[in-house]
Amino acid sequence: MFARLRFAALIALAVPGVASAADIAPPPKPIMTADAIAGIIDRHLAADWQARGIQPTAPASDAEFCRRVYLDLVGRAPKVSELRAFLDDTEPKKRETLVEKLFTLPSHASHLAAVTRAAWLPQTVTNQQFFFFGSQFEVFLRKRYAENTPADLTVRKLLITPLRVNGANGNQRFIQADPNDPESQSLIGFYQANEVKPENAGAAISRLFLGVKLECAQCHDHPFAPYTKEQFWEFAAFFAELNALPNRRPSDTAPAGPQADKNRLNIPNTDKQVIAKFFDGTSPEWNEVMNPRQELAIWLTKPQNPYFAGNLANRMWAHFFGLGILDPVDEPGENNQPSHPALMEELGRAFAAAKFDNRTLMRGIIRSRAYQLTSKLSHPTQTNPRSFARMNLKGLTPAQLFDTLVAATGYRENPQFKNAQFAFFPQANNPRSLFLNRFASTDKPTEASTTILQALMLMNGDFVDSQTASERAEILAAIFEIPGWDTKKRVETVFLTALARMPSPEELEKFASYVDRAGADDKKRLALGDVFWVLLNSPEFLFNH
Repeated sequence: MFARLRFAALIALAVPGVASAADIAPPPKPIMTADAIAGIIDRHLAADWQARGIQPTAPASDAEFCRRVYLDLVGRAPKVSELRAFLDDTEPKKRETLVEKLFTLPSHASHLAAVTRAAWLPQTVTNQQFFFFGSQFEVFLRKRYAENTPADLTVRKLLITPLRVNGANGNQRFIQADPNDPESQSLIGFYQANEVKPENAGAAISRLFLGVKLECAQCHDHPFAPYTKEQFWEFAAFFAELNALPNRRPSDTAPAGPQADKNRLNIPNTDKQVIAKFFDGTSPEWNEVMNPRQELAIWLTKPQNPYFAGNLANRMWAHFFGLGILDPVDEPGENNQPSHPALMEELGRAFAAAKFDNRTLMRGIIRSRAYQLTSKLSHPTQTNPRSFARMNLKGLTPAQLFDTLVAATGYRENPQFKNAQFAFFPQANNPRSLFLNRFASTDKPTEASTTILQALMLMNGDFVDSQTASERAEILAAIFEIPGWDTKKRVETVFLTALARMPSPEELEKFASYVDRAGADDKKRLALGDVFWVLLNSPEFLFNH
């Protein structure tokens, strides 16, 4: 009876619209607020800065903050009209108001879904064979971010979704969508991209949601961490049902019952069979109702599970700062300690106390002093990026770069080309696909660099060339033709359009003089296009800072 109640509660939490006993009373409100999370961050970092004699840099200007938060939350820099509206706003809490506005834009869910898909299924970004499965999964993630589904429920749904392995073709297994579960078609993409193999699914789940690379112990005990080969296969056994052609045999030590064919695996090239066991060494109380993946979902997403809450909070931190408190985010160990272990631990507990509400965590991080610091170096003690004493420079992703170019130039993109399936494969008439492929990279955001071919594409490519030619570029033409504006006003607007900031007095004088020296209006128009081209090709344009 207890198992049935646990299963009903799990399904009610993971699948909207399914009633449970919890529906009798309204759910409790999160006891952790965004301001409280910001306070936790500020307290830990301030203590660390003081202890190490670090002088944090100055706060970011409104223009710098606006560009940064647009890139982080919706995946593009602000349009000039959006930037001007923010700069002209005199409301004391306009930064918080802007964040709430960005949460409501469709591009917020689309951007975070794309970022999450790239982190959770990186093989679907770099391998065309798996691209379709990643697109399927991104549909699920987009809906979850749009609805602000708590992170634990998103992971539970991923783990408990019905799977029907309908056969194998050589080494390739296939999953059939469950017609009774509308999201099944999107979710099977995750398992299909992991080749429908228990060991691949187990490795991915442990890496993504425990923050532990158990796959390093797949063939032998981990040489640098206390993970064993047997421990890896015990965790992979939660996904044993993915074996389309299972190789199992009776075992005197294996529990009998309906789950006996779903919770065990043979370790390859050995005579040993293992039964599913949690990462902490404990085992489920096997029953006739819940399958192994459902048992794993309950254990994994418990608020008390420090691996889950801390890992997800650290991943969110890495999104906003370019690197995690623990970085790499999934390789804890003696050689990779958190830069601020107490902060990471408390941030995980705070995320759990906030009922795993993604937006509460994002609000807290954005309101923190560290996030609102400028990226400009002002003291030698700010050089270590892991001190978070200034904002780290983060290279734009290919999608961020192209969408920022679109916002800056006013380019009217074919709506069809925004579709993921058209964006991935290079097409001569599709600038988005060309950019996404040319700028694809596995570098960390804080270590991003521009290759020669990428630089040539920006400097000499048809897209940037056409969008900086005043006779074809819509926004550039409008800037030049506004009546009553002098050259300095036009140059200021070009800076706001390209870099989301005003030019310095020296920059304004230099570029305005260049345009004025061109002579006739048609020559000045071309010169203003040259200024725009220079700004779009500047390192400042290529980074989130």
